[in-house]
Amino acid sequence: MIFRQLFDPQSSTYTYLLADEKSREAVLIDPVFEQARRDAALIEELGLKLKYTLETHVHADHVTAASLLKQKLGSRIAVSAASGAEGADVYLKPGDKVQIGQRHVEARATPGHTGGCTTYVVDDRSMAFTGDALLIRGCGRTDFQQGDAHGLFRSVREQIFSLPDECLIYPGHDYRGLTVTSVGEEKLYNPRLAESIGENDFVGYMTHLGLAHPKQMDVAVPANLKCGKPEKTTTADPDWAPLTYTFGGIWEVQPHWLEEHLRDVQIVDVREPDEFNGPLGHVPHAQLIPLGTLAKNVGQLAKDKPIVAVCRSGARSAQATVLLGKAGFDRVANLSGGMLRWRAQRHSVEGATD
Repeated sequence: MIFRQLFDPQSSTYTYLLADEKSREAVLIDPVFEQARRDAALIEELGLKLKYTLETHVHADHVTAASLLKQKLGSRIAVSAASGAEGADVYLKPGDKVQIGQRHVEARATPGHTGGCTTYVVDDRSMAFTGDALLIRGCGRTDFQQGDAHGLFRSVREQIFSLPDECLIYPGHDYRGLTVTSVGEEKLYNPRLAESIGENDFVGYMTHLGLAHPKQMDVAVPANLKCGKPEKTTTADPDWAPLTYTFGGIWEVQPHWLEEHLRDVQIVDVREPDEFNGPLGHVPHAQLIPLGTLAKNVGQLAKDKPIVAVCRSGARSAQATVLLGKAGFDRVANLSGGMLRWRAQRHSVEGATD
């Protein structure tokens, strides 16, 4: 099985990608609205077909990307039937299996943090995705959204601690940089839920946490009860060219499009002068501004005309797009593959020597 653990630094949320290697079918667990482009780019680059987005619960600290990804990739939205969310395609009940190719994940009801919490367990019971029900050496709070400390204690003991000790636990969040634990570890060392701790002790502990409500709660909960569907359709993706968004966070344009639109954009070559006029040559109408001097020379560029950054392989020019974005240029793309791909595809050049 293909597996990736992704992270949103704003909300400290983990998103998990699981895919069947043969069929390339995939699920994405707990996607974050602001990271939809990143996740879509990874799925595209890995050659996967996103079949479902899965929610462990109705989140209070971030908005889900489920609706955005459905719009972008055609995935179906799956949530717990007990979540109270509207607009999903599939409402999961305890024991339901979400099929991805020859593999599946099982939905286990683990209420307590919220009334509709679900833990997803991989078919071979090697991994479980617990959302906020069980964190690394901790657990989710139980003081809002139908939270119930007694219920959470029993959920963890009956549905999670019943898994093999070697089963890896992947939580919905971590605020200390920890990424994974195991059933066996949490049975021994979880200060709230270890097997040596009784239910009344746990309930007393949770009752006196005294935590403030999440900052995004008033926005996130209503949005997530609609599966993250925006009030208005967003058109944030650039429309000045058929761009692709890489997993590294860079917008790219393909050589064939650039050759057909040489006069419609500003072409900024960020290599050194000897490279600009060297064996690879340069794209016609390109302007040479070496990367090391770009920051102080952005005044040479117009903000009302798109920019395509170019270098030898696409690495330096990718950095140039970041720099230009910070300088206030909002229509910027990297030439995919740089001059190496440009020449390999036999596009026109100036100043080259074969």
